[in-house]
Amino acid sequence: MFTPSQKILENYAKVMIDFALGKGKGVQKGEVVYLQYDSEALPLALAVYKRILEKGAHGLVRGIEESFSKTMYDTASDDQLKFFPKEYTRSLINTIDHRIYLIAPTDPFLLKNVDPKKVMISNSGDKRLLRKWLFEKEDQGKLTWTLCLYGTQGMAKESGISLKEFWQEIINACYLGLDDPIPTWKETFRSIDRLKNKLNELPVDTYHMISEKTDLYIKLGEKRKWQGGGGANIPSFEIFTSPDWRGVNGKIFFNFPLYRYGNIIENIQLEFKDGIVIKATATKNEKLLKEMISQKNANKIGEFSLTDKRFSKISKFMANTLYDENFGGEFGNSHLAVGTSYHDCYDGDVKKMKESDWEKLGFNESVEHCDIINTNPKTVEAIMKDGTKKIIYFQGQFVI
Repeated sequence: MFTPSQKILENYAKVMIDFALGKGKGVQKGEVVYLQYDSEALPLALAVYKRILEKGAHGLVRGIEESFSKTMYDTASDDQLKFFPKEYTRSLINTIDHRIYLIAPTDPFLLKNVDPKKVMISNSGDKRLLRKWLFEKEDQGKLTWTLCLYGTQGMAKESGISLKEFWQEIINACYLGLDDPIPTWKETFRSIDRLKNKLNELPVDTYHMISEKTDLYIKLGEKRKWQGGGGANIPSFEIFTSPDWRGVNGKIFFNFPLYRYGNIIENIQLEFKDGIVIKATATKNEKLLKEMISQKNANKIGEFSLTDKRFSKISKFMANTLYDENFGGEFGNSHLAVGTSYHDCYDGDVKKMKESDWEKLGFNESVEHCDIINTNPKTVEAIMKDGTKKIIYFQGQFVI
């Protein structure tokens, strides 16, 4: 077994509390941080909680024992699966300024034998209000969030590496081996900002991505901008946008396995027509894939993302979306998310937007948001509004 040193845990806590939350500004005195953690991440949770207190902030802490989820799906009725404590949840969201989740699944396949329909039922009904309320508070600039990963033996085994090697990927990716990782994070985000700004200056109508079994057109849409380097997710090297879902046409292949709902889905191929998935296949767990996209608006995309290999230190498959969607390797990565869009990709005053405004602009709304990853060599071409074309991404790097 491998346990990270106290210095590594303290650095990890500082990156999240002093930097990631607050969109790079960290947690301020008197603010309330909602800390959720999987039970195996307790050592990191303690370090994070200590740092919250050192900053003069307040921590609300909730430990999550994953076996409770298995018991719920095995035992609960449909009504129990749908149960959503509205008043409690509304009050919680009203109270907090930041939320953080420490991901540490002991067994990536704990829910393997759960009927996918039960998972979808638990996502339905009033539970959709949770995402709506969180988005509303984020849109008002009153809530920030971040995720991070605590390495476990179960994840390391699935990745095909030792727990020590798994943790070394985390340490490298998050700069945790440095005396102070935050200056390096700030410089990384400044570099991402420079690229993001160049992308946002281009008068793009549509992006065209070519890769193995992939020929996909993605219309950017009106009032859009690229985002990245905001502190949500540690690590985060991707540059992403939420395009007009109605303008997606063609096919895309995802060579990285997808870990979702306690299962693995392999070799996913999606085909779109006018923004809607008209064909979805996989060589493993295709049924689960189809159940997932059968949820309301989960057959449309909410995000298009590219990661430049020059930023990401992640070189190994980690069997976890947080790391795999930031994979650097030889050719970087691109991922699409089926499901809900990100409102911060709107190039305007988010606070003035109404629900009908998002719909008119082609921002998708769904209880689902699932990132699916392609790490094969690829070329992404921007087709400008005047019809001219420019390659913006080639062999894992932005070329603008």
